[in-house]
Amino acid sequence: MIRTAVGLVFLAIILFVSSCGGGSATSPSSLITVKVTAPKTTVVVGQTLTFTATVTGTTNTAVTWSVSGGASNGTISTTGVYTAPATVPNPPTVTVTATSQADPTKSGSATVTVVASASGIQVSVQPATASVSDFLTQQFTATVTGTSNTAGTWQVNSVTGGSQKFGFISSTGLYVAPSAVPTKSDSMGNTVTTTLTVTAVSQADTTASGTSTVTIVPANANAQPVPVELGSSGSNAHDFVNNGKTITCCGGTLGSLVTRGGVQYILSDNHILARSDGATVGDAIVQPGLIDTATCTTAGTNTVANLSQFSNLQATPSQNLDAAIAQVIAGKVNSAGKIIYLGGTVDANGVPVADAPQGGTGLPTASVAVSRPVAKSGRSTGLTCSTIEATNISTSVDYTVNCDGTGTKFTVNYTNQIGVIGGDFSGEGDSGSLIVTQDTATPVALLYAGSNTDTVGNPVADVLNFFKSGGNAVSFVGGAAHAVVGCTLPTAPQSAKTVEPALLAADVIQKATATRDLHSPELLAYPQVQAVGVGQSYDNPKEPAILFFVTQGDSRTNLPAQVDGIRTRIIEKPLFAKRGAISAEDSAILEKSVAAPQLVYSVSDAEMARAKVVHAAHVEALMKQAGVQGVGIGSSVDSPGESALMIFTIRGVPQDPIPAVIDGVRTRVRESTRFRAGSAGSEVQRACKLAPAKAATKTATVKSGSASPTTKP
Repeated sequence: MIRTAVGLVFLAIILFVSSCGGGSATSPSSLITVKVTAPKTTVVVGQTLTFTATVTGTTNTAVTWSVSGGASNGTISTTGVYTAPATVPNPPTVTVTATSQADPTKSGSATVTVVASASGIQVSVQPATASVSDFLTQQFTATVTGTSNTAGTWQVNSVTGGSQKFGFISSTGLYVAPSAVPTKSDSMGNTVTTTLTVTAVSQADTTASGTSTVTIVPANANAQPVPVELGSSGSNAHDFVNNGKTITCCGGTLGSLVTRGGVQYILSDNHILARSDGATVGDAIVQPGLIDTATCTTAGTNTVANLSQFSNLQATPSQNLDAAIAQVIAGKVNSAGKIIYLGGTVDANGVPVADAPQGGTGLPTASVAVSRPVAKSGRSTGLTCSTIEATNISTSVDYTVNCDGTGTKFTVNYTNQIGVIGGDFSGEGDSGSLIVTQDTATPVALLYAGSNTDTVGNPVADVLNFFKSGGNAVSFVGGAAHAVVGCTLPTAPQSAKTVEPALLAADVIQKATATRDLHSPELLAYPQVQAVGVGQSYDNPKEPAILFFVTQGDSRTNLPAQVDGIRTRIIEKPLFAKRGAISAEDSAILEKSVAAPQLVYSVSDAEMARAKVVHAAHVEALMKQAGVQGVGIGSSVDSPGESALMIFTIRGVPQDPIPAVIDGVRTRVRESTRFRAGSAGSEVQRACKLAPAKAATKTATVKSGSASPTTKP
């Protein structure tokens, strides 16, 4: 404000001097004219075109440039260089204006048409935006102008024909949606749901294309007909905060159905049903959750249960659970315990039917194996499929009592938790989902927290044991074992994920090379080793590794896990093209001759037992280190088949170096955002303006906090 005020005073002085004959540089304004020209009338998207302004009638020829419609129509510099937008605007013709600085009432304009290619060929896709339910289809059409060849090639997120993760599209534009809502990492590194892009590319000119923005909408987020199926949106009816100006509300997933003493209950998380210890027994549980209503109120919802019991998150000592149950109101919840998309068969449209998990007490914690394929069906991302990455996890998770983040903040320490790999396995609002095995739909864990790379759940054995009452045990309502067919359909995400390589600085690679060279004779003396190279460690992607290129099938238990503190990585193949000590460049060539490493490998019982001893001895000390938020047992990627201490660190927090090996067990570092309740990251939701005696009107978007809140100003 001070700078603006000073500017206004200075302008007033200039105007006063000019009016008193103090040497004004302008002629009478009626003589001023502005003419705008450009060398051509079209410009390709993303490219530049220079405009020229000719000002007459004044010695002050300076102009101010502007583009009609703002930045979505492109930008222009102070010197008249116009930069076209990345996509063809609608309409494609843009007006560029130069305004005289001597007399702002005088201006000149010229138009330019933004085209997709230099050939003048333009492609448009209809519909320009679409919402498609997961697994279902949408027909797109492409209109190609400027050529007699109107054929186009269809892509999904730049992949011709599409992919398992984002859905497939035929040569005629028929799009088949994936099972899961796509996710991305936001500016803070959290996982949020996002849209995808369907593109038609002209076959006459591959630089010309048109796009449509597609939103995948899972049935889980919708209001369900009574009796409701689970895996759907739900919340405590009081899970909102009204500060007089705004209403912020939250929601999550009504996970599954359990029974105790002949009474059925909905099972979900404390922070979903019991508002992170802020609820009262008897509170109404509604479907859909308040977050999925237009006004952050219970209007349009069904009260399906009443809160019965919940773990105390702030108890000392920790109860080691984030769980709650709510007694079902008769007739309001599917009594067979069906969960959306969890079935072993599909309907006439190819969509997996809802079905219950395997009934009983679920998978014993001791039987939860690293690399076991699992699935979940949740409110935000629908059906997702991945694998167990770690067990025996000790971790800490951040909570806030109030939905809007203004309440008491506290941290809960957990032990013996289960981790699932992949930030795309869950998103904000999937908390409360039941994690089951892909092959038998057997309950494994209750999803409650995560980061942008991982998801964490309470073992179901601990959950059921907590809620037993006297002689009444708790069990899952369900049926026989069955496969989760959605995880085997062509449109389902792949459960086997591969490691993405990263680039390391030259000095880091040089350090590994120097160590390798120092020990080359002894390293090459191992009979199974064909070559020794250098590259990246996959157990800690920030560190280098000495690479052992070994004969496939030969024993490798005698190979060192580290050499002078440098990690080692094992790559197997019957025969490699290079021998001896090889360069980083040759190492990269040999690596490309084998399949990319997976993120998770199976681990034998003996390896798990070996790691458990080391885990028990060091977990407490490791958890006290700055930046460490979890320590579990998983699989090494540098040496497939070996166990590893999985150490979860917080991105951006200074940390002590993690040793490559602790008591003979390799370590593996998983760096991510902070674990927090509400699952992986935050999600943008609707915002609505409330006015007395008037219907709610959607007006803006805001970023959520824990458990997918939405703010309604």
